[in-house]
Amino acid sequence: MRRFSQIIALLLASSAAAQDSSGLHRLTARADLLGWEAVGRLDLGGRGFCTATLIAPNLVLTAAHCVYDRSTGLMRSAQDITFRAGLRDGAAVVERRAAQIAAHPGFNASAPLSWDNIRHDVALLQLDEAISSTDADPFIVHDGVGAGTQISVTSYGRGRAEALSRQRHCNVMAAQNELFMFDCDVTFGSSGAPVFAKVGGRGRILSVVSGGGTYEGRKVAYGMALTQRVRELKAQLRRSGPVPNAKPIRRIKSGSDAGTRSVGGARFVKPNGS
Repeated sequence: MRRFSQIIALLLASSAAAQDSSGLHRLTARADLLGWEAVGRLDLGGRGFCTATLIAPNLVLTAAHCVYDRSTGLMRSAQDITFRAGLRDGAAVVERRAAQIAAHPGFNASAPLSWDNIRHDVALLQLDEAISSTDADPFIVHDGVGAGTQISVTSYGRGRAEALSRQRHCNVMAAQNELFMFDCDVTFGSSGAPVFAKVGGRGRILSVVSGGGTYEGRKVAYGMALTQRVRELKAQLRRSGPVPNAKPIRRIKSGSDAGTRSVGGARFVKPNGS
């Protein structure tokens, strides 16, 4: 943990000064949710929840530690995990159960928080039935940006578990070795939440929230670069073969480019006890 704290100090020392961050906005009305339906709550068999995002009609992206039972260190059963897209006050736009899980092999569910674990804290869930883009349009994974870039986060969390909350503006405080530090407002249940960088007219997923805490009085969150991790997880799912009894993906053409697109218990810490 001492080494972990030293790296945090180095990152903070090298980061650009953060801009002001905006507060959270609850997506209460259906109109508020428009365009964000692909972000959902990942319910973990009655044992907590995380946040997750649809990145393909049948693929959901989240943090790897969400798919493990913390008490045993074992991977959860896919059938116990439900993705509730756009959940808002008890009603989801659409719900699907997980059929298959690919957690990155570089993530060690039994190890303490470390930069290497954060770097690999990524998982993909293959759903038992694809979600139509008319219900929830998947987001694209971004290939990364430098420190100082303005971002946004959309998540569930403790005290705001029944509807998505969006922070329109927060900042990348530092980026180094496929790791990010953010000043975004996250809490328990925000694990796996998408961190968006705006590209064109719609956000792309820069990272997912791995954990957060405080350092020298500053609230921070941690995430990882995604491009290589997601590529590795997709290959892992392909090697596993087709999911038994999974319903086929129905290709639905729309005015968007969705057809060309390829994704509780959270781990939050306070380094150095601060």
